[in-house]
Amino acid sequence: QVQLGESGGALVQAGGSLRLSCAASGRYVMGWLRQAPGKERDFVAGISRSGGSTYYADSVKGRFTISRDNAKNMVYLQMNSLKPDDTAVYYCAVSTRSLFVSQDLKDYDYWGQGTQVTVSS
Repeated sequence: QVQLGESGGALVQAGGSLRLSCAASGRYVMGWLRQAPGKERDFVAGISRSGGSTYYADSVKGRFTISRDNAKNMVYLQMNSLKPDDTAVYYCAVSTRSLFVSQDLKDYDYWGQGTQVTVSS
């Protein structure tokens, strides 16, 4: 059983920064996903088991950075230049089946409880 726990969500002004953290048991391909009110859940960023490969949604490329510390079993999402459109519940997710970074939500089989990020204009 994979256990996940996110933290770091907050209310921030547009242009600001936040860092989300996720504690995960086990070394898997991991991702950050988000769901805005009234919208479907979307892929944000993913990282390989070693941390050597990353992948980003076009909407966050150049502003967000995913990283991991395998010694601490932690994954992070550094979010800079935040926009009101980034407002969503952010979920940490694990893909126990993938060998490579995946942007397909169906590949992620464990999810955290989510943390709210609100960006005010």
